[in-house]
Amino acid sequence: MKAKQLIALAPEIYLVFATLYYWVLTANFFNPFAIVLSIILLYQLIFRKFVTGISIASIFILLNLYMIFALLSELSEFTEPNEDYNNLLIVGSLFIALNLLAGIFMFWKYLKTKIV
Repeated sequence: MKAKQLIALAPEIYLVFATLYYWVLTANFFNPFAIVLSIILLYQLIFRKFVTGISIASIFILLNLYMIFALLSELSEFTEPNEDYNNLLIVGSLFIALNLLAGIFMFWKYLKTKIV
Protein backbone atom coordinates (compact mmCIF):
# COMPACT_ATOMS: atom_id res chain seq x y z
CA MET A 1 0.00 0.00 0.00
CA LYS A 2 1.16 3.47 -0.77
CA ALA A 3 1.49 6.16 1.88
CA LYS A 4 -1.34 8.16 0.31
CA GLN A 5 -3.70 5.18 0.57
CA LEU A 6 -2.75 4.64 4.22
CA ILE A 7 -3.39 8.30 5.02
CA ALA A 8 -6.80 8.04 3.35
CA LEU A 9 -7.60 5.05 5.56
CA ALA A 10 -6.23 6.65 8.74
CA PRO A 11 -9.63 7.45 10.33
CA GLU A 12 -10.87 3.90 9.91
CA ILE A 13 -7.60 2.41 11.15
CA TYR A 14 -7.61 4.72 14.17
CA LEU A 15 -11.22 3.81 15.00
CA VAL A 16 -10.38 0.09 14.79
CA PHE A 17 -7.51 0.61 17.27
CA ALA A 18 -9.70 2.79 19.51
CA THR A 19 -12.30 0.02 19.56
CA LEU A 20 -9.67 -2.58 20.40
CA TYR A 21 -8.39 -0.29 23.17
CA TYR A 22 -11.95 -0.04 24.56
CA TRP A 23 -12.32 -3.82 24.30
CA VAL A 24 -9.11 -4.43 26.27
CA LEU A 25 -10.14 -1.94 28.96
CA THR A 26 -13.43 -3.73 29.58
CA ALA A 27 -11.50 -6.84 30.69
CA ASN A 28 -14.28 -8.96 29.23
CA PHE A 29 -13.41 -11.18 26.29
CA PHE A 30 -17.03 -11.50 25.18
CA ASN A 31 -18.02 -7.87 24.71
CA PRO A 32 -20.79 -7.79 22.09
CA PHE A 33 -20.49 -4.04 21.52
CA ALA A 34 -16.77 -4.24 20.80
CA ILE A 35 -17.20 -7.33 18.63
CA VAL A 36 -19.95 -5.82 16.48
CA LEU A 37 -18.19 -2.47 16.24
CA SER A 38 -14.93 -4.15 15.22
CA ILE A 39 -16.69 -6.19 12.54
CA ILE A 40 -18.46 -3.11 11.14
CA LEU A 41 -15.24 -1.09 11.09
CA LEU A 42 -13.28 -3.91 9.44
CA TYR A 43 -16.05 -4.27 6.84
CA GLN A 44 -15.78 -0.55 6.13
CA LEU A 45 -12.01 -0.73 5.99
CA ILE A 46 -12.18 -3.48 3.36
CA PHE A 47 -15.15 -2.41 1.21
CA ARG A 48 -15.24 1.41 1.73
CA LYS A 49 -18.97 1.85 1.17
CA PHE A 50 -20.40 5.38 1.15
CA VAL A 51 -23.49 4.71 3.28
CA THR A 52 -21.68 2.78 6.00
CA GLY A 53 -18.85 5.33 6.01
CA ILE A 54 -21.22 8.24 6.56
CA SER A 55 -23.23 6.24 9.12
CA ILE A 56 -20.20 5.16 11.15
CA ALA A 57 -18.74 8.66 11.09
CA SER A 58 -22.05 10.22 12.19
CA ILE A 59 -22.51 7.74 15.01
CA PHE A 60 -18.95 8.25 16.26
CA ILE A 61 -19.36 12.02 16.17
CA LEU A 62 -22.65 11.88 18.08
CA LEU A 63 -21.35 9.37 20.64
CA ASN A 64 -18.26 11.44 21.30
CA LEU A 65 -20.30 14.62 21.69
CA TYR A 66 -22.25 12.69 24.33
CA MET A 67 -18.96 11.58 25.90
CA ILE A 68 -17.95 15.23 26.33
CA PHE A 69 -20.93 15.64 28.64
CA ALA A 70 -20.07 12.40 30.43
CA LEU A 71 -16.51 13.64 30.96
CA LEU A 72 -17.76 16.98 32.28
CA SER A 73 -20.12 15.14 34.63
CA GLU A 74 -17.28 13.01 35.98
CA LEU A 75 -15.04 16.03 36.40
CA SER A 76 -17.75 17.90 38.31
CA GLU A 77 -17.74 15.18 40.98
CA PHE A 78 -14.25 16.21 42.12
CA THR A 79 -14.32 18.71 44.97
CA GLU A 80 -10.81 19.93 44.27
CA PRO A 81 -8.40 19.29 41.41
CA ASN A 82 -5.90 16.54 42.19
CA GLU A 83 -3.82 14.04 40.23
CA ASP A 84 -6.84 11.87 39.34
CA TYR A 85 -8.71 14.94 38.13
CA ASN A 86 -5.78 15.98 35.94
CA ASN A 87 -5.34 12.46 34.54
CA LEU A 88 -9.03 12.18 33.71
CA LEU A 89 -9.05 15.62 32.15
CA ILE A 90 -5.96 15.07 30.00
CA VAL A 91 -6.50 11.45 28.93
CA GLY A 92 -10.28 11.78 28.55
CA SER A 93 -10.06 15.01 26.57
CA LEU A 94 -7.33 13.66 24.33
CA PHE A 95 -9.18 10.40 23.63
CA ILE A 96 -12.47 12.18 22.90
CA ALA A 97 -10.75 14.79 20.73
CA LEU A 98 -8.96 12.13 18.67
CA ASN A 99 -12.22 10.21 18.23
CA LEU A 100 -14.04 13.36 17.15
CA LEU A 101 -11.30 14.25 14.69
CA ALA A 102 -11.32 10.74 13.22
CA GLY A 103 -15.11 10.86 12.89
CA ILE A 104 -15.04 14.30 11.26
CA PHE A 105 -12.28 13.34 8.83
CA MET A 106 -14.09 10.14 7.94
CA PHE A 107 -17.39 11.99 7.45
CA TRP A 108 -15.70 14.62 5.27
CA LYS A 109 -13.86 11.97 3.24
CA TYR A 110 -17.03 10.06 2.34
CA LEU A 111 -19.08 13.20 1.80
CA LYS A 112 -16.40 14.53 -0.54
CA THR A 113 -16.38 11.29 -2.57
CA LYS A 114 -20.13 11.53 -3.13
CA ILE A 115 -20.04 15.21 -4.12
CA VAL A 116 -17.21 14.78 -6.64
